[in-house]
Parts: sequence; C-alpha cells; structure tokens
Amino acid sequence: MRKVSMIWMLAGMMVLASCGNQTQPTNEATEQAEQQPVTQVEQVQQQPQVQRAAFLPTENTPDFVDAAERSVDAVVHIMTKVVRQSNTYNDFFGALLGQLYGYPGQTRNNTMVAYGSGVVLTPDGYIVTNNHVVEGADEVEVTFNNKVKKTATIIGTDPTTDLALIKVEANDLQYLTFGDSDNVRIGEWVLAVGNPFNLTSTVTAGIVSAKARNLSILGEGTSVESFIQTDAAVNPGNSGGALVNTKGELVGINAAIASHTGSYEGYSFAIPSNIVRKVVDDLLLYGTTQRGYLGVQIAELTQELAEKEGLENIEGVYVAEVTEGGAAKLAGIKAGDVITSVAGKKVNSTTQLRESVGQYRPGDKVDVEVNRHGSHHHYELTLLNEAGNIDVVKNGESFFNSDLGLMLQPVNQNDKARLNIKSGLKIVEIRQGRFMGSGITEGFVITKVNGNAVNSKTDLESALKNNRSRRTSMEGVYPNGMVVNFYFN
Repeated sequence: MRKVSMIWMLAGMMVLASCGNQTQPTNEATEQAEQQPVTQVEQVQQQPQVQRAAFLPTENTPDFVDAAERSVDAVVHIMTKVVRQSNTYNDFFGALLGQLYGYPGQTRNNTMVAYGSGVVLTPDGYIVTNNHVVEGADEVEVTFNNKVKKTATIIGTDPTTDLALIKVEANDLQYLTFGDSDNVRIGEWVLAVGNPFNLTSTVTAGIVSAKARNLSILGEGTSVESFIQTDAAVNPGNSGGALVNTKGELVGINAAIASHTGSYEGYSFAIPSNIVRKVVDDLLLYGTTQRGYLGVQIAELTQELAEKEGLENIEGVYVAEVTEGGAAKLAGIKAGDVITSVAGKKVNSTTQLRESVGQYRPGDKVDVEVNRHGSHHHYELTLLNEAGNIDVVKNGESFFNSDLGLMLQPVNQNDKARLNIKSGLKIVEIRQGRFMGSGITEGFVITKVNGNAVNSKTDLESALKNNRSRRTSMEGVYPNGMVVNFYFN
C-alpha cells in the first residue's frame, strides 16, 4: 500500500506541473510530435520541475519561547535542611532525669534534606513557595538560574493553602508578575517551570484540564483547595514552581500531582494566582493570613438534593445552615437558599465558593446572589473573621485552642534566642482540658507538635489535624531551659 501511495503522489505532482504549463504547441510542432514517437529517455528528460511548498505557522499556533525566557530566571531551586534530634530515652522521664542528674543521654542529630522550587515576586528578594517545601526547615538555601546561592529566611506560612513566603537579601532580581487566575480558561496553554528531580530550570507545556479541583490533601475545616489542573509534566521538585500562561504571567503555584507511582502520570495541580496574591499580601502586611467567612454550612447541589428541595436548576451551592451572628445571617440569607454567584462570579461547587470567598478579608463587602425558590436575590455581605468580627488578626496575638484547652501566644524573637529555640507557642493560661493536672505549667513553651514546628495558630491546627496516630506528641521547654517531650491520647 505504501508503494501505491507514493505512485499516486508522483502522479499528482505531474498533473499539477502539466497544468501549470500554459504554452500551446504550434501545428507544425504537433505534426512532428505525431510523426516521431517519444522515447523513454526523452520522457525522463521531460519530467516536470517540482516546487517545494512553504509551510508557515498559523496565527493561533502557541509560542512558548518568550514565556519561558521570562520565567526561568524568576524560578529558583530551594534546598531545605531539617535537623531531627534522636534519643533512646527521649521522653518526658528520660529528659527530666537528664536535667536532674546530668545524664547526657544518647543524642544524635539526623539531618534531612529536601528540595523544591520557588517563584521570585519582587526584585528585592521575596519568594513564594509551598508550605510543605519549607515546613519545619532549620535552613533554607535558594539557588538562582545563574548558580548564585543565598540563604533565605521564612517570612510566614499558611498551611491552609499550602503557601509560604521566604526572603533573600538581593537587588534587581528577575521576577514574575501576577496574572488573573479567574480568567484562565480550560484548554488554554500553560507552562510549568521548576526543578524536577534537581534538574534546574526545567520548562514543560500543557493545557488547563480543569479548574476548582478539590483533592482533600490539606484537610477539612478552614483549608482552601481549588486547584488548577493541567497536563503539563510536573514531578517531585516542581513543588512551589511557577505555572505561567503564554504571556509569561504567573497564574498558579504548582503544588501536587495525582500519581500511583510518585512520578508524573498526566495530572498536575496548581494553586490559583489570585489565592497566592492574597495570601502573600497577608503575610507581608500582618504576618498571618486574614480569612473572611460567610457564616454558612454548605453542601454540593446534586440532582437528588435539588429534587428533594423542589429546585428546578442544579446550579449553585446549597446553604444547609446559617451561623447565628454570621455575615450571611446578618445580611438576610437563609437556610435552603442556593448561592449562585459571589462578587459577580458564578459558583457551582463548594470548591468554587471557597476559592471566591478566600480572595477577601474580614471587613470586605461582597455581593452574594442567591436563588430562593426560583427567585434571585442579591445581598451585600460584610465578611467576618473566625471570631465573628472584622478585627485584623496579627501575628503574635494570643489565641485559644479548644482541643488542648490552652490559651497560647507566639514566642518573640528575644525569648527564642534566650531559650535557643527556633519555634514556639507559650502557654499563657490552662483551662479545662487534657493539660489540667499534667504537671505542665503556664510559661511552658510548646516547640513542636507531632514533629512539626509550631509558631502560629494555623501551625498548631495543621499539626493536630494531620496526626495519623492515636497519640499526640509534643516537644517543649520550660522557662529555665529544661527540655521535655511527652505524649497524650
């Protein structure tokens, strides 16, 4: 069949060539041609000239070169070191006996090294990455595309969105500007830029496969998961790297892959840039994230639920319950309403709703559209914080944790230096709970929970929530410097 196809191709070219010859032979020449038969050699000499066709790219062909050039110098390699202390008798009694009787114990420091990526946001060295890249790190080293290495400090973290902000001392760095992730469309071309498997400055291309994906990897509660799904190749080491559009604008921070093997299998996920921008601003301005709440319990609107509630359309997010004193209740939203848009943007899933609200702070006013028994209403809500007011929550303020029954306060830098610790939450009050009668007193500083360093309310909540064991482990230090480890159920 291949041979036949080639023959047909030659025949086509010959036909095209003969059609292009517009010269008409004279009668005399025609008579001579009829009298003298053409030989096979002459047929070969008279084969037509074949011209090559010029193939030009269409205007819609994506060009990734400019976007890649803008991105590679603004995406950095991150190496973190975590020092773990190992002790054969590293529990409460072992540490206590060591302090009392001077037993040195059998202590050994184990250093674990991890790698990831980050994106430069400002020329003076602010870099965004994933929280899981730098979480609990004792050292953070950043390597730029020109091989320059710098030590970074952690400015702030937000486990609920898996984002972190770090800083290096530098000037005139190449950086990326934010794009609007709300305008990213399914089918749009994007580039993933990062350092997979320690292969620096790697660029891969793909399309946006889906939006508002919830993978349930950050836990429930206040976590915001609304990933941009792409088929750009992303592997371990890409975490914290850039997802950019063909203009070279940052539209997401690569955070996860769906895989059975741990390597790329066709699905990668990025945190939308509008969420990234808001969290970064919060960490810069306040040291911690400012989360606005609608004050509603929500549910996915399914066909079964729509039929049960007598709803004609399966569009929006169902309000199962409104919180007393919450923003929705104060504005007039009721249980049974269906939220169809926030700030003029349609929402059709609980993930989309959380993403939309997650871009605002307490005190911000947003327009919420609801469908109530087929009639649409608009309400202007003033978002509230978790405590039910619009006050700004600043890093360093005391907070209460009901699981532990403790009022806690982040430890300042002076106390950290005095106690020779890098993280800590000081107990300022013990209420009813598991610490009553435990021997732990006010002033005790909790440095780690379940092996995770704790510096803030979100750190503590994340460490408690992600515990897979029945027992909770804590490390801490008394004001006199005595270090203890203990466990409780």
